[in-house]
Amino acid sequence: MKIVEEPEVKMIEERTVAYVSFVGNYLGNTKVFEGLFQTLCDFAAPLHLFGPDTLLLSAYYNDPDTTPPEELRVDVCMTITDDADLTTEGEVHKKQLPGGKYVVMYAELSGAEEYGPAWSTVGEWMMHNNLEMDVSRPGYEIYRKNPEDDPEKHHCVEICMAIK
Repeated sequence: MKIVEEPEVKMIEERTVAYVSFVGNYLGNTKVFEGLFQTLCDFAAPLHLFGPDTLLLSAYYNDPDTTPPEELRVDVCMTITDDADLTTEGEVHKKQLPGGKYVVMYAELSGAEEYGPAWSTVGEWMMHNNLEMDVSRPGYEIYRKNPEDDPEKHHCVEICMAIK
């Protein structure tokens, strides 16, 4: 793991997203995320929902250290315009993701196995700075680019943990 930007406190704006939800053990299971992103992208492409400012992200609602694996919840999301018209049927839905105060760290990960240590780095930074996690808002991974587009296949990601 290479930390590109050290953790710092930032305000994140609320975002309108199209998303696909998953409940279950996603830890270390890249196939879950591949399937969710495929579903989302297959839905979005014919509707021309991708734009130059589109962000892909995952929103996490539980702490894997305290939540049974079968109860873990994640939404795989893409930002969309507020006026994007999505049907409410099917697997893809639309909602507002909350913003607020977050600790944000940008890192380049050599693979999926480094996501856990990256989150731990943010958590340790928070403890050293006497910050408390806000469990009422999800944590995010914002993907800066597709690993397939990186010459070294790095996962370029912002880890965002909600704080009080």
